[in-house]
Amino acid sequence: MENKMHWLDVVEIAEALVDAHPEMDPLTIAFPKLKSLVQSLADFQEQPGHPSNEKILEAIQQAWIDELN
Repeated sequence: MENKMHWLDVVEIAEALVDAHPEMDPLTIAFPKLKSLVQSLADFQEQPGHPSNEKILEAIQQAWIDELN
């Protein structure tokens, strides 16, 4: 069984973004780009009825920053 990340898996998404994009500074990424980066992660799968929103993207961005520190 595959374990797929969903929008609420904020820490797991942040860890995957650190691994996938070590050259990127999360403070410089606009939310539309962040959403696209998350959606392009191999282990990410959106759940019907659970879309992203600004609050979730903000939490992912903060978790990404925290992972780098």
